[in-house]
Amino acid sequence: MLIRCGYDISFQAETQTAMMAMLSLHPSRHQDLRTAQRLTISPDIPLYHYEDGFGNVATRLTVPPGGVTLSCDFVIEDSGEPDRRAPTGAQTPVEDLPDDVMIFLLGSRYCETDRLMDVAWANFAHYGTASERVDAIVDFVHNHIEFGYHHARPDKTAWNGYQERQGVCRDFAHLAITLCRCMNIPARYCTGYLGDIGIPPVDAPMDFSAWFDVYIDGQWYTHDARHNHPRIGRILMARGRDATDVALTTAFGPATLTGFEVHCDEVPSID
Repeated sequence: MLIRCGYDISFQAETQTAMMAMLSLHPSRHQDLRTAQRLTISPDIPLYHYEDGFGNVATRLTVPPGGVTLSCDFVIEDSGEPDRRAPTGAQTPVEDLPDDVMIFLLGSRYCETDRLMDVAWANFAHYGTASERVDAIVDFVHNHIEFGYHHARPDKTAWNGYQERQGVCRDFAHLAITLCRCMNIPARYCTGYLGDIGIPPVDAPMDFSAWFDVYIDGQWYTHDARHNHPRIGRILMARGRDATDVALTTAFGPATLTGFEVHCDEVPSID
């Protein structure tokens, strides 16, 4: 299947402001591109791309006085297969995990494992396998948090989401990630495109989406606590410990978001 993705995001700034953006397709999906993916900017100012410590493509720019608009549009091929489920088997002991996976067991800015450790062990310790625990955690988070865009705020952590029981997709992901880590299951935060493909259309503006991966039996598997069932057409942009590592944009000074449009739709062919 072919999916057309892209965005137009605008910022206003009164003074020159440095910015970092995490808006490019993840390198693992580059081979699936069917048209060029090129981030454009208006006015035409220099952009510098680099690979961060998690393998994501990050972009540096300096917003001039007046502001900028960042845009992108591309077509990508997707298998149309739903998210793969993890196999049932014994959980990998922490001492046997690869070195580069260990960081995804640790607490992070939005995932306070210390505050949710007792909650996790009280609710999920009796499950016998990693996959059963993850499924139980996803069910719990899906039912525990009420979704609503008006519940979003940038400082909300997993602990806040657990207490307030309200949030957006990133809050579902943060709470599920934290509970998985508390149970010694490595989990990482993911962000990208997830259009209304294979489901009834949702009457809401399109946005980027957040989900998470868990490391089970030597591989990473995708889960989504907000939707709580395998989806198709998931297009990865970036992944890291939590939303800190994959923030869409980070401004190092005053910059006001003035426009935000995202599209992600199945298309029959490349026009």
